[in-house]
Amino acid sequence: MNKMDKNFGIDIKPLYDFESGTWTYLVIDNTSNQAVLIDPVLENWERDLQFINSMHLQLVATIETHMHADHITAAGELREKTGCENYAPNLAGATCATKLLKDNDQFQIGKLDFLVLHTPGHTPCSISLVLNGKYVFTGDTLLVRGCGRTDFQGGSAESLYHSITNKLFQLPDETIVFPGHDYKGFVSSSIGEEKKWNPRIANRTLQEFKSIMDNLNLPEPKKIHEAVPANRACGKIV
Repeated sequence: MNKMDKNFGIDIKPLYDFESGTWTYLVIDNTSNQAVLIDPVLENWERDLQFINSMHLQLVATIETHMHADHITAAGELREKTGCENYAPNLAGATCATKLLKDNDQFQIGKLDFLVLHTPGHTPCSISLVLNGKYVFTGDTLLVRGCGRTDFQGGSAESLYHSITNKLFQLPDETIVFPGHDYKGFVSSSIGEEKKWNPRIANRTLQEFKSIMDNLNLPEPKKIHEAVPANRACGKIV
């Protein structure tokens, strides 16, 4: 699947990792043939790079929405192969990154205009990326009819509630949401949909939300002990 925005000459191609349920997004400026990869997965770097090369694109940067616990990033591998930059949240502790992103930062790659929103809760460093005022890549902060867990990695249900309601839900209702994960086959949603239909947070009080999040009883991610330190090193096993 791909999402083409003919008004801006932008192409968004979701790329899936079946093991972790991670969405990686290839975002393309068709005018300059420049592209970025959001949340690339190490096991898929060859697939993703082959896909990029087949379209004669220049990979300018990889961008992490947070330090993942369920997979290792392909950022370092892709930098070695292409010379691209590695962007990461400024609170992530990713000393390997070439650019650190903080709240309200703006940057441009071709016709791709990104606005960074610090949206902590799943992790303290989590960010969301608003693209050209029309799309938002929410990482694990807001999912389609769900949200990221808050029971490890310094998570906070209260912080997540405020990140979603005070930041993401303040975006226009028509903003397209591209989540960092999905386990049921959903690729995208909208801010308006999630404000109305998200069972965890739509029309919920903070206390109701905290009660839901405190009782999820999810198993620990299988790769957490190797993934987090590796991701702080742009994907190198440490």
